[in-house]
Amino acid sequence: MTVEVVTFGCRLNAYESDVIGAGARAAGIGDVIIVNTCAVTAEAVRQSRQTIRRIKRERPDVPVVVTGCAAQVEPRTFADMPEVALVLGNEEKLSSQAWREHRNALLMRAGADVPAEEKIKVNDIMAVRETAAHLVDGFAGRVRAFVAVQNGCDHRCTFCVIPYGRGNSRSVPMGEVVAEVRKLCEQGYREVVLTGVDLTSYGSNLPATPKLGTLVKQILKHVPQLPRLRLSSIDSVEADRDLMDAIATQARLMPHLHLSLQSGDDLILKRMKRRHCRTDAIAFCSQVRRLRPDVVFGADMITGFPTETDAMFARSLDLVDACGLTRLHVFPFSPRPATPAARMPQLPRTLAKERARQLRARGEAAFKQHLDSQVGRRCRVLAESRSRGHNEQFTPVRFNRPAEPGVILDVGILSHDGRQLLAA
Repeated sequence: MTVEVVTFGCRLNAYESDVIGAGARAAGIGDVIIVNTCAVTAEAVRQSRQTIRRIKRERPDVPVVVTGCAAQVEPRTFADMPEVALVLGNEEKLSSQAWREHRNALLMRAGADVPAEEKIKVNDIMAVRETAAHLVDGFAGRVRAFVAVQNGCDHRCTFCVIPYGRGNSRSVPMGEVVAEVRKLCEQGYREVVLTGVDLTSYGSNLPATPKLGTLVKQILKHVPQLPRLRLSSIDSVEADRDLMDAIATQARLMPHLHLSLQSGDDLILKRMKRRHCRTDAIAFCSQVRRLRPDVVFGADMITGFPTETDAMFARSLDLVDACGLTRLHVFPFSPRPATPAARMPQLPRTLAKERARQLRARGEAAFKQHLDSQVGRRCRVLAESRSRGHNEQFTPVRFNRPAEPGVILDVGILSHDGRQLLAA
C-alpha cells in the first residue's frame, strides 16, 4: 500500500507534495499515484498530461489523482482524461479531511469509466482566506527543508495564471512558522528554505501586517540552532527595510537571492504589469551587493512576450551583466487561458524559443564566470549526499571524498567542470 506523488513546478509544490502524501496516508489511502501539476506554462500542462498517460500505461491498475495549479485552473482538461480517477483543487489537496471524504469514491473509480463532472472536486480558490502551517514529519532523503509561509498572490501580471490557481495572498502567522522551523531543526535539518507564491508579500493579511524581514529576524532569533536560512524567489520591489538589514547583518541568512525580473525592457515590463522598471532591478542588485559583497543573484526571465522587438530583447540580454546575474530560469512566453497577454499580438513560438536559447546561453556564460571566480577560495558546503552539496551561494559542489549527508563542511575549491565546483 503506497502513496506516490509526482511533482511538477516550483519549490512550493515540492513542499506541498510532502504534505499531500502525508495527508493521503493519514486518510488510509494506499496504492495511488498523485500528480501535483504546474500551470505556469502550456508546456508544463502538456508534460503533466503526458506523464499521466505514461503512468497509466505502466501501472494500469493504480488510480491516478491529479491536483495542483493546472488542476485548479483547468480541471476539465484532466477530468476528460480516461486515465484520471479524481481531480482535486489546491485547497483540497492539503486537507486530510478531503482525502478521507474521497477515499471510498477513489477506490471505486479505479479502472472505472466515470463521467468527468463526477471526478472534479475543486472549490473556489478565491474564497480561501487562510493558510495553515502544514507540518511534515521529515522530508525523505533530504537535509534541506522547505517551509511554506505564504500562498496566493494579489498582483495580476498580464502573463500569469497562477493567482487563479492559488487564490489571493495569505500568510502563516509568525509563531506557527517559528514553531515549524524549530521542529525541523530538532529533526536534524540544517537548512530551511522559506517559500511561497509571492514570498515578499508575506504578512499582508496578518494582524499588524508584519513584513518578510520581520519573519526572517524572528526565526533567526528564536531558532538559534538553525545553521542556514534561505529564501526562495522574491520580488525585489517588495523587499522591506528589515529584510535588507537581515541580508546585511545575519550570516545565517544565505547570500543567494532569486529574483522575479521577467524582462530587461521597461515597455515590456509595463505591458506585463510588473511593478518595477529596469533601473529598479539594477539598483536593487547594486544595493544588496554593497550590503553583502558575497551575494549572488538568480532570476526568472521570459522571452518572446507579445510585442517584444529585437531591441527590447537585447535589453534583457544586457540585464544579465547589468545586475550581475549568475543563474537564469528562462521561459519562452506561453499564452495562458484568460490572461490579458494571451489577447495581445503574439510573436512566433519559434522566435520566443530562439530568444530563450540565446538568453540561456548568456546565463550559462555568466554562471561559468561565477564558477571561475570561486576557484582557489574556501566555502562552507551542506552535504546533501555523500558526493555533493551546495555552498552558501547555492552553487553546487562535488566532494573529492565521501561526506556524511547533513554535515556542513569547510572546503577549498580546486576547479570546476562548467556545472559545479570541485572541492580540493
